[in-house]
Amino acid sequence: MSTETNTRPLIIKRKKVSGGDGHHGGAWKVAYADFVTAMMAFFMMMWLLNATTEQQRKGIADYFSPTIPITRISGGGDGSFGGESVFSETTAAQNGTGATSLRPTEGRQAMGAQGTDHRAEREEMTLRSIEDALMSGLGDASLSDLMDRHVQIRLTDEGLLIEVFAREGTPLFDPATGGPEPVLQEIARIMAILFATVENHVAVAAHVAAEPVVVAQTRVWDRSLDHAQAMRVLLVGGGLDAARLMRVTGHADRSPVDRDAISVRNNRIVVTLLREF
Repeated sequence: MSTETNTRPLIIKRKKVSGGDGHHGGAWKVAYADFVTAMMAFFMMMWLLNATTEQQRKGIADYFSPTIPITRISGGGDGSFGGESVFSETTAAQNGTGATSLRPTEGRQAMGAQGTDHRAEREEMTLRSIEDALMSGLGDASLSDLMDRHVQIRLTDEGLLIEVFAREGTPLFDPATGGPEPVLQEIARIMAILFATVENHVAVAAHVAAEPVVVAQTRVWDRSLDHAQAMRVLLVGGGLDAARLMRVTGHADRSPVDRDAISVRNNRIVVTLLREF
């Protein structure tokens, strides 16, 4: 074998590896993330535009440009100035009507807020205080016990609802004469005293238990009306202005609170101190 054959030259091929050609790099991920974020913001904006009213959108726009003197709704608040600004229109917010309970700004209305109704808040606190005073029996322990046994109070959308109900052995009205018993007279007296501290109107309603079917002629309507009128007389006699009574109604046995229609618990008087705001 010849020497030339054994000494052939070695050929080495070297491949050059590139670190980031074309789409194999990482820059596209940043661009894609920006695109997805922009699309998400776009669809969220479209959803908000569809879910809000024109006034609400206007309120949002005013919120982000409170110092631009474009409309008369961009400034003001419920403070000592009543919505008036001490600055001029060229340096600060426009003079608005403010956010008072009587004159909420259009901007607050556009944002779904009609202004903080301080009158309603004060009335709520007043009704709560009357509830506490009534259940405490004006500080008298014996009267407080009387209230616990015969009175239930709850605050409703209509007002402060005071329910006075009879108990077994302690009726509100004399079964023989139909006149109010001392227990009801005392409760009505306390109500009249507390009602004199406010100006809210009053509604009186009377309910009675159903009569047995053996009764030849039912008088549930007459009895409930008589009871309502008797309660009205007690309140007016205790000092309540008669002009504040908005309605006096009898509901017979149509709205029992006990499943047993003839239960004594269904004999009750409901007095409502009506909301004004």
